[in-house]
Amino acid sequence: MNIETIIDKLGITPNAMQQDAFNAILHSNKDVVVLSPTGSGKTLAYLLPLVQRLDASIDRVQAVVVVPGRELALQSLNVLKNLGCGLRAMSLYGGRPTMDEHREIRQVRPQIVFATPGRLNDHLDKQNFPVDNLKWMVIDEFDKCLEMGFQEEMSQILQKLPFVDRHILLSATEVEAIPHFVNMGRTSLIDYRMDDEQTPDRVTVYVVKSPQKDKLEILDNLLRALGGGSTIVFLNHRDSVERTASYLCEHGFSVSWFHGGLEQRMREDALYRFSNGSANVLVSTDLASRGLDIPNVDNIIHYHLPETKENYIHRVGRTARWDKEGRSFFLLNAQEEVPSYVEASLSEFVIPPSLPQPAQPKMATLYIGKGKKDKISKGDVVGFLCKKGGLKSAEIGRIDVKERYSYVAISRGKMKSALLSLKGEKIKGVKTVVEPVR
Repeated sequence: MNIETIIDKLGITPNAMQQDAFNAILHSNKDVVVLSPTGSGKTLAYLLPLVQRLDASIDRVQAVVVVPGRELALQSLNVLKNLGCGLRAMSLYGGRPTMDEHREIRQVRPQIVFATPGRLNDHLDKQNFPVDNLKWMVIDEFDKCLEMGFQEEMSQILQKLPFVDRHILLSATEVEAIPHFVNMGRTSLIDYRMDDEQTPDRVTVYVVKSPQKDKLEILDNLLRALGGGSTIVFLNHRDSVERTASYLCEHGFSVSWFHGGLEQRMREDALYRFSNGSANVLVSTDLASRGLDIPNVDNIIHYHLPETKENYIHRVGRTARWDKEGRSFFLLNAQEEVPSYVEASLSEFVIPPSLPQPAQPKMATLYIGKGKKDKISKGDVVGFLCKKGGLKSAEIGRIDVKERYSYVAISRGKMKSALLSLKGEKIKGVKTVVEPVR
């Protein structure tokens, strides 16, 4: 299937960066470096031409996409599946037994794998799949994957992949130098960064002053003032995320929280509740600032100041994606000031004296313990909820059917009655667990 057919099926119009990436990957033998703002469509920029360069008749891994975190691995895999190109793929990441993945590799026989560095090294060490047909290496968020903490792992990976002859590197920010071990050849640079627009014009940047060193109370007030808009609150430490999320929950906000110390299921639950509108607020470390496709984020709040310029750029890139507008707020106590690398014009945001109660989302999320492995489709989920749960189709929102389970957004006011009605019921003749995602 060629690019034009897939594009028509998806109903999208490639932007200039994507067109340049298509041409560089398809019509030259050079390595490719793509520098483009967060949210500009870099995943499709490499996947669409890459699937044309792979041979669907060869039942071996031909391309590996290295990503810094498991969420990006899963997200990129889903993007590929949505292309409907007929290629088989898998995601490989920590948090689950390597042996389980090895068994799945033997069953799936993937032609593309999306992998975190540590887990990819494990599989290569154990020779869990042959590499003699692996010609393509993609490093997404390469500024993160090639930073000092990952360099040893990345060097080991590339030593174990002697047949790679094309590299594609993508990021919103540039590193000082690409390490020699990447073995880049002649390179096409596609640079769509806007040096004079570190913060897009569509993002309005505010300063919010806190009279106390501890900023929890002013954060509470700011969120009330913002109403029900979708908001990410960024902090620099896991324990701070937990503390802040607990405080907001206790004060009536609908909150998801996200950091690298959570178990995989909890991380997936958190992102899903936020992205489908079941939680208005996501409290997170900078882990959520990179690569993840979280649509329609209205506000970014820097509870802790970004530790680097790059972190700031990635944070702000979560809002005003494509042609939308967004707001960015610096929460400052008396000892803090906006970092010098922030080039945007700043306005002070004054919190009004009279504030509403925390806004509640219209949706809530259900977990259903059956998925694709059980031959469950979105239509099956709708039928189950309408016939057995007493819901109307208008009360059902986004549905995501995973391999072994499903998520579905339903009207918040119907959650209690739906749970009672669905208790002990069967979907497609099989009993299943149905529970709220909190």
